[in-house]
Amino acid sequence: MNIYIKNSLFAGALLLSVASCNDKLDVQPTQSIDESTALATEQDVQVTLVGTYDGMSSTNLYGGGIQFSGELLGDDREIVFGGTFAVLDELWRKTVTVGNTQVRDTWLAAYTTINRANNVLSALDKVSAANKNSFEGQARLIRGAMYFELVRLFAKSWGDGDNATNPGVPLVLTPTRSITDADFKARNSVAEVYAQVIDDFTKSEQLDKNPIAAAMLSRVYLTQGNYALARDAANRVIASGEYALESTFADAFTDGSTETVFSIVVTDQDGSNAMNTYYASALNQGRGDMRVQSKHLALYEAADIRGKFFDTSNAGSRTFTSKFNDRFGDVIVIRLAEMYLTRAEANFRLGTTVGAAPLADVNVIRARAGLTALTAAQLTLPAILKERKLELAFEGQQIHDIKRTKGTVGTTPYNSNNLTLPIPQREIDVNKKLTQNAGY
Repeated sequence: MNIYIKNSLFAGALLLSVASCNDKLDVQPTQSIDESTALATEQDVQVTLVGTYDGMSSTNLYGGGIQFSGELLGDDREIVFGGTFAVLDELWRKTVTVGNTQVRDTWLAAYTTINRANNVLSALDKVSAANKNSFEGQARLIRGAMYFELVRLFAKSWGDGDNATNPGVPLVLTPTRSITDADFKARNSVAEVYAQVIDDFTKSEQLDKNPIAAAMLSRVYLTQGNYALARDAANRVIASGEYALESTFADAFTDGSTETVFSIVVTDQDGSNAMNTYYASALNQGRGDMRVQSKHLALYEAADIRGKFFDTSNAGSRTFTSKFNDRFGDVIVIRLAEMYLTRAEANFRLGTTVGAAPLADVNVIRARAGLTALTAAQLTLPAILKERKLELAFEGQQIHDIKRTKGTVGTTPYNSNNLTLPIPQREIDVNKKLTQNAGY
C-alpha cells in the first residue's frame, strides 16, 4: 500500500469532481443532505475514504498526538518538558486530569475517524468490483489502528488482570449519523477490542495485500506477548521487498525514505507535523518543548551514530532530537527497523530463526548505527530491548514497550493508574454508560 494513498485518492476524487462540476453548481449544504444520497456513488465513497485518511492525519492522532502521548507517559526525565502547555505537562508528569483537552481531543478525533471508516464500510455496495477490496482494506486498516491506539492509551494493558473483564473502549462498528440513546455505548472489554483490531488488520492485509496491516499486526501481537504471530507478521513486512533499510540513520527520517512503512503525508499546503512542533528546536521551526537530557544521551555507546543525532541551541544548554527537524516532513508511524527488532526479539524469546537469526537482525541495526557486532554470548533480551529503545527513541512506543514488558517508569510500576489515560470527562457527562478508569 502506497504511503501516499491519501494524496492519490484525493487527486482521483478531484479529477472526478472537476469533470462533473457543471452538473453540481446547485449543491445542497452538507448538513442537509439526505442520508440515502450522501453515499450514493463510488465517487462519494472515495471522497469519504479520503476524509478518513485526513481524520487519521490529525495532530491529535498520527499527526503527532498519539506518538508524543506515548513518549511523555513513558518518560522518566530522559527529557524535560519545558513548554507552556499545561495539558502536555500533565502527560509528562503523569498527573493527567479528566478535563485534559489533549486527551479529550485524541479521543474525539479517533472516534470521528472511526465513524468515517464505518461510513465507507457501510457503502461498499456502491463500489466497483475492481476497487471494493482496496476500499474495504483501507477503511479497516484505519479503523483497526484507531481502536488499537485507543485501547492502549485508555485501558489497562494486555495481561494486567483479566482481559475479558477489564473495560476497554466502546466498539462502534456502524455509522453514527444522528444521536439517540442507542448510540451511547458502554465500554467493551479489552479482549473484545483487541479481537476487533486483529480482525480489521487481518482482513485489511488479505483484501488489500497490504504490508502496513502486517506491520500493525506485528505491534498488536507483540503487545499481547504472542511472539510467534508477531515474528511472522514482521517477517512478512521485511520479506515483501517493498521496503529497505537506509544506509544512514539520518536518511531514515527524510521524506520518501525506503524504510518508511507507514507515514502521514505533510505538505506546505496540507497537514501539520506536531512532532516537529514540540520536539524540534526553534532553529528547525519547532517550539523546543521536549529537551533531551544527559540521562538519555548517556545510554548510547561512544561510537553510536544515533547518539549524535541531536542538535543543540542556546550555547549548548539545550539538546533536541534531530528526527523531526522538517516542519513539512511526513510524520513517520512505522519504520522497517522496528520490524527487524520485533523479529529479533520474538525469535530470541522463542529460540527460532524465522526469516533470520536474532543475532543477525540486531547486528543489521547496530551496523547502520556504526557499532560493532554483538557476539552470540552478548545477545540477551535486555540487549535487544535496549537496541529497540535507542533505535525507536521519541517515536511513540516508549510507554507501550514498558507496559508489555511489565517494566517501570522510574519507580512507577507499569500498571499504575496514572499511566492509563482517563476517559474524558466530557464523554462521561454525556454518556452515562461509560465508566471512568481507576484513580480518576
